[in-house]
Amino acid sequence: FWMDRTEVTNREFGAFVRATGYVTVAERPLRPEDFPGVPAEALVPGSLVFTPPTSDRVRGPLSWWAYVPGANWRHPEGPGSSIEGREDYPVVHVAYEDAEAYAKWAGKRLPTEAEWEFAARGGVAGGLYSWGNDLQPEGRWAGNIFQGQFPSRNEATDGYRGPAPVAQFPANPYGLHDMSGNVWEWCSDWYRPDTYVNRRDVVENPT
Repeated sequence: FWMDRTEVTNREFGAFVRATGYVTVAERPLRPEDFPGVPAEALVPGSLVFTPPTSDRVRGPLSWWAYVPGANWRHPEGPGSSIEGREDYPVVHVAYEDAEAYAKWAGKRLPTEAEWEFAARGGVAGGLYSWGNDLQPEGRWAGNIFQGQFPSRNEATDGYRGPAPVAQFPANPYGLHDMSGNVWEWCSDWYRPDTYVNRRDVVENPT
């Protein structure tokens, strides 16, 4: 199977939107029947934005994200933000169906979770990280990851406090960038830790 060298960028996703007129899930009006009990004035299109706590007292993961009306792929942090100057950053705020639609338009498909894992390993199995066992090979960061006290204090010693433009870190042995770190990515199926437990036959992808 084939894998793109980098995440899909804002430039690439923008070409898809211009060619097709596609509207992402985060940009669509919300239907009251999908959100029973939610006041009508709160049914505003938007998306979740990472909102780290202001102290080291770490609460549950649900407190690390805030629903921001108007946040979408064009406005990653909300209405006051823009992707201008971020054309080579990975596109964010895309739902599963958005990713599928883009892949179909591009003549591609989303990888299965097993394919993604195989590609991320780059032919090297069993390492702690997708690039090996050393967090910082030769003292250098190998991916855009969080440094410091997660989630409240990001020291950004890799040079990026949030997402980075694609391909800023070394490729793995298959020539793929950012297979660890940077942004989350969609697969066509989902991960189950028990999928391969005590199995000797061919395993079906858990769709």
